[in-house]
Amino acid sequence: MKKNQRTDGMGACTPPEHTLHRRLFLQGLVGAGAASLLSWNGLFSMPAFAAQAKKQQKHCILLWLCGAPSQFETWDPKPDSIYSGPFRSIPTKIPGVRFGELMPNCASIADKLSIVRSMKTKQGEHFQAINLLQRGAEPRAPFVRPTLGSVLAQQLGHLDSPIPNFVLLDPCPEGNEFKEFKAGNWAGWLGAQYGPVRAGGEYKLTDVNRLADTTTQDFEQREALRRFLTRKFENDHASAAAASENAIFERVKGLMRCADLFDLNKVVPKDRERYGPGTFGLHTLLARNLVENGAPFVMVANGMPWDCHVFQHEIYQMLVPEVDRIIFNLITDLEARGLLDSTLVVMMGEFGRTPWLNASRGRDHYPDAWSLAMAGAGIKKGVVVGATDSDGVDVTEKPFNEKNLFATIFTALGIDPYAQYEEADIATFYRVEEHAAPIREILV
Repeated sequence: MKKNQRTDGMGACTPPEHTLHRRLFLQGLVGAGAASLLSWNGLFSMPAFAAQAKKQQKHCILLWLCGAPSQFETWDPKPDSIYSGPFRSIPTKIPGVRFGELMPNCASIADKLSIVRSMKTKQGEHFQAINLLQRGAEPRAPFVRPTLGSVLAQQLGHLDSPIPNFVLLDPCPEGNEFKEFKAGNWAGWLGAQYGPVRAGGEYKLTDVNRLADTTTQDFEQREALRRFLTRKFENDHASAAAASENAIFERVKGLMRCADLFDLNKVVPKDRERYGPGTFGLHTLLARNLVENGAPFVMVANGMPWDCHVFQHEIYQMLVPEVDRIIFNLITDLEARGLLDSTLVVMMGEFGRTPWLNASRGRDHYPDAWSLAMAGAGIKKGVVVGATDSDGVDVTEKPFNEKNLFATIFTALGIDPYAQYEEADIATFYRVEEHAAPIREILV
C-alpha cells in the first residue's frame, strides 16, 4: 500500500477540510512573509484565521485509570453472578443498560457516552499492557513505536503554539508503571518534539520565570544566538539530537508564556470543589482548562490505585464514586462550554479484573474481557457495544483489541488510521497495523 493511501472510504473530504488543512497549509507557506505568519503574534493574531483554527481544532483527553479498573463495579456489572460481590446494578439513561451502583452520576449521563464491553487483549502484566495500549501494537524490536499521545500531538498540534501539544499529568512523575517510559520513548521515531510535557504533584509549573537580572531584550538575544548556533549545527551535521534540543528549547519558551494555564490557583474555587480534593480530580480539571485554551492532547493518569489484589470491594467504595464524580463533571463541563463535540474523551486502563476473587478478596489482572468508555468528538451518544457472558469470563459479542481501539480514536478525530509512518524509513509501519477496523458501532 502506498504511503498515506486511504483504503477505508475516507478519501472524500468536506468543504471545511479544504478551507483549513494543517499539512497542506504548512506546505503552502512558502515565499516572503511565511516566517512572520508562523509567529504566535502573526498568524494567530489574524481574527479570521484564529476563528477558523479554533473551529477546526480537535482535542483528546485520556483519563488513564492506571492499575486497571474492574469492569464489574463500573461499566459491565453482573449482579446475578456468583462473582458479583456486594454491589448491585442501577439503571441508566440508556434503556435496558445498567452500570454498577457506585456510578450514579455516570448513569445519569449514559446517553452522552459510548461503552465498549468487549475489549480482549493479550498482555496481563502492567508494563507490557500499558505499552500495548499506549502504542496500539506489539513491539517490533529494535524500533520504538510512538505512543498515542505523540501521534495525536503531531497530527492535531497547533502551528507554533506555546501550549504543549502533549501534556501528561501524573501524580507520580518519577514512579508507577510509567517509569519505564524513559526520555524519548514516548515519541519513538517521531522525535522529542512530540514527547509529553510531564507535570505532577504541584498544580503549577515551577522554574519557568526569567531570572530577575535578565532583561527581556537580553533574554531574547541570547535565545536568538543559541537558536542560530544549534540550528546551524543541526543543518551542517544532519543531527537528530540537535533537532530535538532545538525542539525542547522552543517548548520551554512556550511553557514560560503559558504557565498560568497550569496554575489551579487561578481556577474558579467552585470548580476545584466539584473536581477535588484528590489529585486525579484536580488534574482532570486542569486538563479541561488546558483543552479549553487549545491543548490538543492531555493524558491524566492516577498512579496505581485500581490494582486491587486485596480487599477490592472496600477500596472500590472509595475509588469508584470519585471517578464517577470526575467523569460526570468533565463531560458536563465540556458540553456546557461547547467543547464536547470537538473533544474526544477516553476513559480506560490497561486491562480489566478477574471475575473471581482471590484468597485476599481482590480481583487480579484480566485482559480477556474488559470495558472502556468514550465520549465526545466523533463518538455516538448512548451506545453500548459488545457483550460478555453471564459471569464476565469471556467476550460473547464483537471482541475488540488495541488495534481496533486506535483505529476508532484516529477515525473519530479525523485522522487516517492506515497512513504509513514516513519517519520510520527503515521498516514499514502504519498508524494502525493489519488494517484493523474501527469500532464502527460507536462512531458518528
